[in-house]
Amino acid sequence: MAEAARTRERIVRAAVLDASRLGLEGLTVGALARRLDMSKAGLVGPFGSREQLLMDALERACQIFRATVIAPLDGLPPGPDRLARLIDGWVGYLADCPFPGGCFITAASSELDGRPGPLRERLREIVASQRRALTAEIAAAQAELPGPHRPAEEVAATLAGLSMAANQEIQLLDDPSAPARARAAMRHAAGLHP
Repeated sequence: MAEAARTRERIVRAAVLDASRLGLEGLTVGALARRLDMSKAGLVGPFGSREQLLMDALERACQIFRATVIAPLDGLPPGPDRLARLIDGWVGYLADCPFPGGCFITAASSELDGRPGPLRERLREIVASQRRALTAEIAAAQAELPGPHRPAEEVAATLAGLSMAANQEIQLLDDPSAPARARAAMRHAAGLHP
């Protein structure tokens, strides 16, 4: 049983890294099996289907994001300091991304936004949940900051857009100044001091 868990973990870890570079739909069972020196059946077996393997890769990418960006905020009360740290952690994640292809969720969102199916629906749930949490963080910070303020939902959408632009500037344009610029722009959009 422990060996099966280790095998499953090894497959998911490799799938996340490969999907980061190739996209979820670009990840093929054959290529992943060859890379891991496994049979196709041995690769898919622990998951029951390729779709479930991709779903597990998506879930793992989200766990990594939460561990990197959200978990360090545990114990901090809601407010401007917590929001500033969230932004700093988010930009730090983009700048020193654990995925070779950059932000997994950004890439998956671009890839799957027009493709119906269970993978898209799960990604939509994840993104919507993250957006609600971000909106709540912004509203809590705004409650302690002098106003007037833009609606928290609007600020959350702006921060998400800035993070996507930063991911592109870091990954595609290889711009070393992008993280600092993104941090300043996101803090400004959130009504925080740079």
